[in-house]
Amino acid sequence: MTERRLPGERGVVTPVPGSGGLATPSFAAPADAGSGLPGPLGATAIGGRTFRWGERTYVMGILNVTPDSFSGDGLLAGGDPVAAALELAGRMVADGADLLDVGGESSRPGHDPVDAAEEIRRVGPVIEAIRAAHPDVPLSVDTVKPAVAAAALEAGASLVNDVWGVAEDDALARLAAERRVPIVLMHNRAEARYVNLMAEIIGDLQRAIERALRAGCRWEDLIVDPGFGFGKAPHHNLALLRQLPALRVLGRPILLGTSRKSTLGRVLDLPPEERLEATLATTALGIAAGVDVVRVHDVRPNVRVARMTDAIVRGPLAGGPFAGGDGMIGP
Repeated sequence: MTERRLPGERGVVTPVPGSGGLATPSFAAPADAGSGLPGPLGATAIGGRTFRWGERTYVMGILNVTPDSFSGDGLLAGGDPVAAALELAGRMVADGADLLDVGGESSRPGHDPVDAAEEIRRVGPVIEAIRAAHPDVPLSVDTVKPAVAAAALEAGASLVNDVWGVAEDDALARLAAERRVPIVLMHNRAEARYVNLMAEIIGDLQRAIERALRAGCRWEDLIVDPGFGFGKAPHHNLALLRQLPALRVLGRPILLGTSRKSTLGRVLDLPPEERLEATLATTALGIAAGVDVVRVHDVRPNVRVARMTDAIVRGPLAGGPFAGGDGMIGP
């Protein structure tokens, strides 16, 4: 009903019954439109596993099949890379990794570019070997090249991790749609130039989501990554961590990759191999801010931090010995 106030009358409102919303015209959503209000994140099938977002934090282990990884863990640095990858993958799985991310080209500043054929030569045999040894563990391919992603999917990968997910080219999204696999859309820029950091990150990722949907990807197959360390100066990266909850407006699960990154080294003045504690701090704070997947080099300590943080932040949903209830009085 509307309200009627008599001239000169203060504080007295006389309802006019029966008028409803007629007094002010309003828009109605088109008949074929959804509500436009994202609901719960739901679940995403990756390989043979279902990732139920919001129940707990998932840990993604990093395998760099490169000679020049920024973190010093490149598996091409010596010996047999397939054997080295199998050994590392086995250790990560035993330590609690939920999925593994295999990359064949370094993304560090100043890295040597790798053509598609060489990248396929690096990641293809590794993915095949890990798939045979650990058939129940979902594998992701970290690449910007559709040919590499296609070869990796043939070899046994079941997730595409696109570090240029905000680029105008939608070839990787079209491939993911065609193969019916999920895709990580990561934020990135050629220069660390911003006017309003979080608004621009969210805007870029929203446009990436829309492009992926137009390319045929399913809503439930989209994961977003704010791109910590990519196209951002150290002060941008720290601000991003402080404002992570803002990414929830996108309505999709969030992947965070801070492990051993240079910003951590700048803060503590430490080399990559000594940045574990800094990484663990960002894992805990990221989970408290609503992150769903953490991408890390050191699986065991990050799994432990994730389980402890989940028990605090998510409570009974995270499982564990206290899943039956917290015994607390009140809401």
